[in-house]
Amino acid sequence: MDVTEDAVRDICTDAVFERGERYREEGRIHGIHRIDTTVTAVVSGSRQYDVRVDLATNGFAPWCDCPYDGPGACKHVVAVLLWCVDDPPADEGDRLDATLDGADADQLRAFLRDELATNTDLRDRFLARVGEPTSQSVDEHRTAIDRRFEETNPEYPVVFEPIDFTQWFDLASEYREQERDASAATVYRALVESLDDNMERVDGAYDHFSRAFSRALDGYVDCVTTAERDADAITDAVAFLDERATSGTPLLAEHFEKAAVELREKLGEQSDE
Repeated sequence: MDVTEDAVRDICTDAVFERGERYREEGRIHGIHRIDTTVTAVVSGSRQYDVRVDLATNGFAPWCDCPYDGPGACKHVVAVLLWCVDDPPADEGDRLDATLDGADADQLRAFLRDELATNTDLRDRFLARVGEPTSQSVDEHRTAIDRRFEETNPEYPVVFEPIDFTQWFDLASEYREQERDASAATVYRALVESLDDNMERVDGAYDHFSRAFSRALDGYVDCVTTAERDADAITDAVAFLDERATSGTPLLAEHFEKAAVELREKLGEQSDE
C-alpha cells in the first residue's frame, strides 16, 4: 500500500513526472477520495479530468479520461499518485460500509434501480456480476463501439482524438471475474472487430488505438482458450482470425496471424490429451 516516488517514476516518462509534480504543487487536484485501495480524484487541466488508481496493484492500474497518448501514465495520474506519496487520503471504506448497513433496503433498491435505468455502463456491469450471462451478440456490442467512432468527429470521417473504451474493457473484466469467459470473449471480439474496421480512419493518437486493439485481441484469445473446450469452437475462432489477417487493416495482419498460431497450438494440445 505504500506509494513511493520511485514507484511513480517507474510508470511514466521523466517529462511527464515533472509535469505531474508541477500539477501537484499548483493545487490542481480536487475531490480526492479513497475506498479500500482505489483512489479517485478530479484534476484541473485544460478541463476537469477524472482519475482513478489502485494503490494495491502493481503499476497502480492508472486510468484517466484525458487525451494523453504517450508512453506510460499521464501527468494527471502522476499528480494524484504524488499526492498519495505526500498525504495518503483516508480510507472511506468503513464509512461507506456503515452507511450501506444502515440503509433502508427498499430505499437502497429504489436508488440502485434508478441508477441502473439511466446508466447503461453500470447496468451492464451489474448484470454481469449478479445477473444472467449476457445475451448481447458481437454485433450488438459492435454497434455501440462503432457509434463512439461516429460521435468523436461527426463532420469528418477522420478520428483525431483517443476514444475511451473503458466501459467495454471493464465489462469484459467483470465477466472474467465471474468466470464467464465466453461472455467476455464476445465483448473482446466486438472491440477487435470495431478497432480493425475503423483503424484506417485514425489520424492521430495511433498508439492509443493500437494498445486498445492489442489488449482486446489478447483478451479474446485468453478467453477463447479458457471458455471453449471443444475443438470446433476454437477452430471457428481461428477461422475468424485468419479471415481478419487477410481482409482487415494491413498493419494489424501480423497480430491476427500470431493470435491464430496461438490458438492452433491450443488445438494441438487438446488433440494430444
